[in-house]
Amino acid sequence: MEITRVTDKADLLRFIKLPYRLYKNDPVWVPPLLMEQKSQFDAKRNPTLDHCRHALFLLEEDGRPVGRVAAFIDLLALETWKEPIGLFGYYECIENDAASQMLLNAASGWLRDNNMKVMRGPWSFVSQEWGLVIEGFSPSPTVMAPYNPPYYEDHMTGYSLHKVKDLLVYYLSVAEGYKIPDRIMTHTDQVAKRYGVKVRSVDMKHYDDEVRQVIGLSNRSLTGNWGYTPVTKAEAEAIGRDLKPVIQPKGVLFAEDTDGNTIGFAIALPNANVLLKGLNGRLLPFGWLKLMRGLPKLTSYRLFALGVVPEYQGKGIDSLLYRALCESLNTPDTWMEINYVLEDNHPMNNAIRKLNAKPLRRYRIYQKEI
Repeated sequence: MEITRVTDKADLLRFIKLPYRLYKNDPVWVPPLLMEQKSQFDAKRNPTLDHCRHALFLLEEDGRPVGRVAAFIDLLALETWKEPIGLFGYYECIENDAASQMLLNAASGWLRDNNMKVMRGPWSFVSQEWGLVIEGFSPSPTVMAPYNPPYYEDHMTGYSLHKVKDLLVYYLSVAEGYKIPDRIMTHTDQVAKRYGVKVRSVDMKHYDDEVRQVIGLSNRSLTGNWGYTPVTKAEAEAIGRDLKPVIQPKGVLFAEDTDGNTIGFAIALPNANVLLKGLNGRLLPFGWLKLMRGLPKLTSYRLFALGVVPEYQGKGIDSLLYRALCESLNTPDTWMEINYVLEDNHPMNNAIRKLNAKPLRRYRIYQKEI
């Protein structure tokens, strides 16, 4: 086996396509759209790369890729975190300890050569695609959520990477009898009355303005959260562009105070992975039709983001938004995954548990000094 660095478009395509071969017999994995995967490594489509320096590595055996990894330095993260932390991600590998060591050595070596003192991951060039699954390997992951086989955990610990943070995932299922607890109904009625809060759906006629609202709220509400980096204007525009064909207005809600100021938001994305199974990452010839016809009918969602501005945190606005989403999306078979929640974000975890959401999955972020 030997490590090679990706240096041209042909190598990049082999890097991108490797999971489609490694997971082809895994019934849980959902092949992501190949065009979307390519866009993550295209600076013209992914403005995150504007503030990242990166290296991509392939592990080959007899000329055939059997593993891959990315090492990168997010300059915006360095400025925000004030620590020399380099990142690794896009890790895929056959079940072979030596192969794993070679890949992680390549990533840590590149980071060390670029003056990083700590290696952290798995991470990616896309918001909300972090972590290694260590609990809850089924059902299939929702849209934009990572997936991996169980043995990857051994690869991480075998390289002396240790846990730095766990990300928790919950779910609600109306088909399993879920309903909003009476105490939450009473509590959120009181919250709405006490603070004069109203909840509204996204206004698609002013979509670009709404996107700017979300990014501004996100940057205000998440400042200080572990792993947070501010979203740039270019990233905001790219996120808005990519999500516009997918979102349903009933799944994007804003909370406003008595003066009409937006104080919180919640975004639940239709779980397009339900429709992507069987397409093998391609929309042609009939994938587009399946996707466009199927998206409005989906009753499976991922709660992608929720934020409340600092001055309204701890006042029950998050519970009010959860309730409003549940009511807005409610059907006899609505299923919603709440993904991710930092394990030590106790107010958010408490609010979710009070909603009677059930634990589903756990992701782990690892790191080590290099």
